[in-house]
Amino acid sequence: MNEKNQTLVSEIVLLGFQNLHNFKIPLFSLFLLIYIMTVWENVLIIVLVSTSQNLQSPMYFFLQQLSLSDLLESTIILPILLQTVLHDKFTLSVVGCLNQLYFFSMTEAFEMFLLAVMSYDRYVAICIPLRYSSIMSHRVCITFILISWALDLVIEVVPMNLMGTLQFCDQNTVDHFFCDFFPLIELACSDTFLVQIVAFFLSIPMLFIPFILVIVSYMCIAHAILKIVSNTGRQKAFSTCSSHLAVVSLFYGALIAIYVVPPKQGPQIISKIISLLYTVLIPLVNPVIYGLRSKQINCAFKTCKLHTQLLQGCWL
Repeated sequence: MNEKNQTLVSEIVLLGFQNLHNFKIPLFSLFLLIYIMTVWENVLIIVLVSTSQNLQSPMYFFLQQLSLSDLLESTIILPILLQTVLHDKFTLSVVGCLNQLYFFSMTEAFEMFLLAVMSYDRYVAICIPLRYSSIMSHRVCITFILISWALDLVIEVVPMNLMGTLQFCDQNTVDHFFCDFFPLIELACSDTFLVQIVAFFLSIPMLFIPFILVIVSYMCIAHAILKIVSNTGRQKAFSTCSSHLAVVSLFYGALIAIYVVPPKQGPQIISKIISLLYTVLIPLVNPVIYGLRSKQINCAFKTCKLHTQLLQGCWL
């Protein structure tokens, strides 16, 4: 593209959801409530797993890491989303926009790898229970997390460095509620071919390999559940695994729809709604589906409340 006589922009304007009119305050209140609930749920799980001796198994360790990831993602996305709803737009520097994309991409990539690890943990617990303690030792769990972060950093640094070389000219408005990959690519006035090719090929290890591992793990789990003699035990196991698989499928499906399927010309509102699924809804429901329905989590929460009440009584 010819870049002569074009002015480089230093700020990006996020348009968010336009023409809300009378729905502005209700939508702002809804997103604010979601943000408060998301922070409360995930902080609760992080604190309970850190303080309760009964929640020291690998499953709860991974759940704590998932809550940390969801908490970071919500903090990256929702405050700016609230600003776009309240003021019809939000302005930030190009560097700030790229930083948001970078940290958002890191949390998303980590969660993709983590969900695969969590599905493997459930596979070992259900299908190979006698060897669970030796296979999923504390050292192995820490290694899985470190490898997930290392892969995350290595995979994300390449496209983000290429994104940093792009130039943005004349137009500086993005019809989205956060700095996402394709809206920024469309806004760039320099050649984006290399960035898109690199991002597409890196999406294979980031998206499809973890998703395939999740599906295979849950297929093996379903096969093992069918062998359970007790109807009550079988129904309970199927209910738990089906809810996990539904949330995981929604998460991966939304990401594939946005980042792998080539974007088509059409209403941007569809992309925004799909983006809301994995940026707003998933961090809200993950703690409920994976943790807050657990008897051990509820027991730890009640114990924590009892200790708090006792401490308050001592101070009084």
